[in-house]
Amino acid sequence: MEIFYFAIICILFIFAVIDLNVGVSNDAVNFLNSAVGAKAASLRTILIVAAIGIFIGASTSSGMMDIARHGMFQPEHFYFRQLMCVFLAVTVTDVVLLDIFNSLGMPTSTTVSMVFELLGASFAISLIKMNSGEALEGVTTLGDLLNTGKALEVIAGIFLSVAIAFFFGIIVQWIARLIFTYNYKKGLTSKIGIFGGVAVTSILYFMLFKGMKNAAFMTPDVKAYLNENTLMLLGIIFVVSTVLMQFLHALKVNIFKVIIMIGTFALAMAFAGNDLVNFIGVTMAALDSVLHFAREAVPAGISADEYMMGFLNEPAQTSVWFLIGAGAIMVFALCTSKKAHEVLKTSINLSRQDEGDEMFGSSSMARKLVRAGMGFITSINKISPRSVKVWVAGRFNQEEATLDDGAAFDLVRASVNLVLAGLLIALGTSLKLPLSTTYVTFMVGMGSSLADHAWGRESAVFRITGVISVIGGWFLTAGAAFILAGIVASIMYFGGPIAMVVMAGLALFLLIRSHLSYKNKKNDDVRDEKMDIVLNSEDPQEVWAALSSHSADTLCHALDYAVDTYDNVINAFAKEDVRKLRTALASIVEEKAWLKKMRRKETLGFRRIDKGLAIEKNTWYYLSSNNAQQILNTLTRITNPMKEHTDNNFRPLPVQYLEEFAPYRTRLIEVFRGISEIIRTGDFTNAEKVSAEGKWLKKEISNLRRMQTHRLQQEDADKIKVAFVYLNLIQESHELLSEVRNVLRGCEKYFIDQTGEDVEEARL
Repeated sequence: MEIFYFAIICILFIFAVIDLNVGVSNDAVNFLNSAVGAKAASLRTILIVAAIGIFIGASTSSGMMDIARHGMFQPEHFYFRQLMCVFLAVTVTDVVLLDIFNSLGMPTSTTVSMVFELLGASFAISLIKMNSGEALEGVTTLGDLLNTGKALEVIAGIFLSVAIAFFFGIIVQWIARLIFTYNYKKGLTSKIGIFGGVAVTSILYFMLFKGMKNAAFMTPDVKAYLNENTLMLLGIIFVVSTVLMQFLHALKVNIFKVIIMIGTFALAMAFAGNDLVNFIGVTMAALDSVLHFAREAVPAGISADEYMMGFLNEPAQTSVWFLIGAGAIMVFALCTSKKAHEVLKTSINLSRQDEGDEMFGSSSMARKLVRAGMGFITSINKISPRSVKVWVAGRFNQEEATLDDGAAFDLVRASVNLVLAGLLIALGTSLKLPLSTTYVTFMVGMGSSLADHAWGRESAVFRITGVISVIGGWFLTAGAAFILAGIVASIMYFGGPIAMVVMAGLALFLLIRSHLSYKNKKNDDVRDEKMDIVLNSEDPQEVWAALSSHSADTLCHALDYAVDTYDNVINAFAKEDVRKLRTALASIVEEKAWLKKMRRKETLGFRRIDKGLAIEKNTWYYLSSNNAQQILNTLTRITNPMKEHTDNNFRPLPVQYLEEFAPYRTRLIEVFRGISEIIRTGDFTNAEKVSAEGKWLKKEISNLRRMQTHRLQQEDADKIKVAFVYLNLIQESHELLSEVRNVLRGCEKYFIDQTGEDVEEARL
């Protein structure tokens, strides 16, 4: 049997490697967000600095492994087989759960996931022990088997982290912007030395009391010396760093970039040193358990269901080679993970300074919070002296903002994010407050972006919805981790070795499928290069060329989708295929959301072109866009009655109706495709001909509608329902032709300039 458990260890090591990959993918946002968002250096340089920090942090980590050994349960009350079920269940659940969050691009806490997985799995096994009578003498409640206090501490940490980090992110960033303004490069000589000294001192304080607190060289004597002489050491560091930063500024060195890179290194090192247990702690505990069982129990003839695991209360002795190997895997994952970039994108998008493609929609709660916030600001403005308001407005003049090319926010905010996050985490650690690194860094970034006026009236509701979604995901992590780990542990306990192998294989299958699905999704999700030009180019002509091309692509996509769906739903109705009709309705809803998103993007583009041109083209753009939206609404009105009719198993569409409508259907599809081709090519020479054909077809469909209306008076009662659905199809087809002709009319004015030249010659 011990051979089987050594095989389980091999499986656990495979999962540990996977866990390191998916864990780094999720937590990379903690230390990369500020540097990448502000373009403090090239991505390669940022990754190198972070990689060095990760490797050092992982290689010097020790002591944190104990939480996986006895942090959530009392090991002296559990048998070897029971804890092996717990360890394997935790590992299987963790890699799948974190991979799901990474695929969704949502940052979550690896600490929360591991803590609640351990608690959930051990809770399930404890219930089994209590109900089966396996509990030892003196064990009367679950509290005797579990360490519930740690779970409550983590939950409290979520609330503390969110509130504290967000509040101080707002306050500190607001003060920093008052000091530096958006034109932060002006008048730095008198400020930068002190700011740099405070920043470097805060970061080093964070490194000493958080990043290195569990390093192998941090002996009790060293810790005692640091605690006794904290103020003196910080004073020396402040003086030296202030002088050094002032000197470097005199040498034309960008101090903000220096601070950002030091902060990135510090957070990366702290992440690896303190969160490494989240990825390999359970595997190392399982390895020690198997080795101890083979050494002590097997020679004595004690079975896996009889040997108690009290030795896990002893401190962990993790080999430095395991730590170095883990650090190397983490560095590799950081540099190669595509999902890490998705999680990073979520955080940066929610905090970027300018408007752009919003990843989230709006929600009722977000709208209420925006209204409440606007009311609070209005109240403050009413009681503030006019001179103060004028002075503050002058310091927050966003027209003076200087962003590096492609940056989401400036170097001042990036510095504040890193310094404040490090300082809050270090202070929380010294005060024994359970602050989460993930929560602090994310919420500081959200608070600083709010204070920096990055959430304008046009984007606040979307950003707040995103923040609410991320915070909700944190609590979802805890609940999902607890429940899933408990279920998996129970299955493994009752199913024995076979269930363990099956569950491990299922987890591997889900991971492989997730990877392939994500890869296919990214292949389909082609980067919107034209919109990148619209939102980032400073040349109005280049912006207009990209914008007109992008809007042409959008309209062509909408028309092609509409005509394909129109054809498919008629076929589905004729074949009484209710499943395809339901799918079509759901697809139309998605297409409406996509078109709305594209319209929001393109509307932002009109702010970046010449004002005269924007005024001239705006009306025609909205005419085309609104009618494209109406086409989708008309498709809904066509499909809904068909779906309800088919779902109720009413009389099918007679062959007579289908054959009668076939020529009109074919001509309508030709009109749609002809207009789509005109917009796609930008050649409007045949526009009048296609429009005339659509007008003629409208008249023919009107005649058909009159004929069907008269026919209704003569239909049998049992055929009246399908006759009305057919009439609805005729009427809405007539509307489709009106709407698509309006799209063509608007496009003809939108894409042709005043001289009659086709601007689409400049299409990309």
